[in-house]
Amino acid sequence: MKTNNHQIVDYDIVLDEKFGAEGTPRRIEAEERAYAFYSGRILLDARKQVKVTQEELARRTHTTKSYISKIENGVITPSVGAFYRIINALGLRVEVVLPAS
Repeated sequence: MKTNNHQIVDYDIVLDEKFGAEGTPRRIEAEERAYAFYSGRILLDARKQVKVTQEELARRTHTTKSYISKIENGVITPSVGAFYRIINALGLRVEVVLPAS
């Protein structure tokens, strides 16, 4: 692991050591879990910011409180349709932007 005063210099080395090289099944699985966790946290933070309970969000999206909780805790990843229903129910928007050339 490449560190400098306990600061990570190259995080790819850390990931390679822990989960294997990029593209390996173990690394892909770890990345998917990380994406589920981070997207769940984003939705949780957004829900709290607009002061909506899990129960209310579930009602607005025709799901259950348990389903919303599982998404927010990274246990499951919502389908694209469910994701957009949640985003809309929170009054948010998704913007897809091409990188600058």
